[in-house]
Formats: sequence, structure tokens, C-alpha cells
Amino acid sequence: MTTIKIDTPDGPIDALLSIPVGEGPWPGVVVVHDAFGYGPDNESTSARIAAAGFVAITPNMYSRGGRVRCIIRVFRELLSQRGRALDDILAARDHVQSMPECTGSVGVVGFCMGGQFALVLAPQGFGASAPFYGTPLPRNLAETLDGACPIVASYGRRDPLGVGAPAKLRKVVDDKRITADIKVYPDAGHSFANKLPGQPLLRVSGFGYDDDATEDAYRRVFAFFNEHLTASS
Repeated sequence: MTTIKIDTPDGPIDALLSIPVGEGPWPGVVVVHDAFGYGPDNESTSARIAAAGFVAITPNMYSRGGRVRCIIRVFRELLSQRGRALDDILAARDHVQSMPECTGSVGVVGFCMGGQFALVLAPQGFGASAPFYGTPLPRNLAETLDGACPIVASYGRRDPLGVGAPAKLRKVVDDKRITADIKVYPDAGHSFANKLPGQPLLRVSGFGYDDDATEDAYRRVFAFFNEHLTASS
């Protein structure tokens, strides 16, 4: 696992790169971090994805300026569905796609805020999209998902931010005939696949890590990606 620089339309930014052990090439996966940012939790996520046989790249969308300013800007761009944050994710896709270790087929996976980005960018050149509790859902969801790639989505029933989101997403993908696997974990809340600080307090508020949900969600995501990224490579 290494930290690299990637070129974007607004200049270079940091990105975390993990390459599987063995002989490639492999499909690529762009990992979009949550609102907490680019930290140790992303290293374990990247390592898990690489161990499953994917070249994982995580762009640091908080690379420019102060942290608070970056968070405000990134959320504003998520709402408008345009701007540097989206350009950074697409630049990470282009970078991994050009690597000799990559087959050229690339998926996107995102967590919380990153899960929303994974849905917004599902129509933009990815072979598969995996939002983890990407709530609240993007505005104008039906329009946002026009031409979307296959989607494998994971939610926690105890997520206070996700009430009604799985059913709404399921209706839209069904109406648009988008290949999808959407699952709700009854005992999990928001951020169930992220090991964030303050777990006891997070669980009280409907957040927190859940090992069983995490393991099952990754099993589904990797099977889904193996099917759809291999087919499109």
C-alpha cells in the first residue's frame, strides 16, 4: 500500500493505492471516503479490497486547503453533482484504468458521503457501483441514475439517516431495469462497515461498526464486482 499523487483537472492530489499480490491484471476499484476523510480506516478498507483481487485507489478529496473548508465544499458539490470532488473521483478512475496492473474495468465503492458519490457517478464510466449506506439519497434520484451501471447497495435498518432509502432506491432501479442487489441489515446502523472512534456512543445514536453485516456486505460486493467488472473488462 502506497500514497501516490494523481493528476486532476485542478492539480495533483494524494491517493492511496493498493495492488493485489500475484500476477495481474485485475479490475480496479475507486474507493470514495466518508465525511470523516482520508485516514486509517481507509487503509484497512483499501487492503481488504486489494486482498479480494482488485486494484484499489482512494483519492483524498480533502487534499486542498483547510479541512473544514474542504468538507463544506465537497458536500456542496455532492448536492449540485458537479465540481472538483467529482472530478477527483473520475481522475482516480482514469489513473487506475491506465495502469498496466488494471484490466481497464473499474468499479466504485463509497461509504456514507462516499456512498452518495458512488450513486451519482454510477452512470459515468464505471462497470459497477457499491454504495454503503449512501444516505440521504442524491437529489432527483431517477434522473441521477439514468444510464447507471449495475449497483450493489448495503444499508442498516437502524440507520437514522436512511429511513425509506432502500425502498426508494429499489423502486428506481426496478423502474429503470438497472441490475441491482440491495440489502438491508436488520441489526446494523449507519457506518456499520467503518471502524470510527467512539463506538459505544455511535451505537446509541444509530451508528457504529457491525462485523456480521460488514462481512456479508463485502462478500456480496466482491461477488457482484467479480461478475460485472470481469464481464466488462
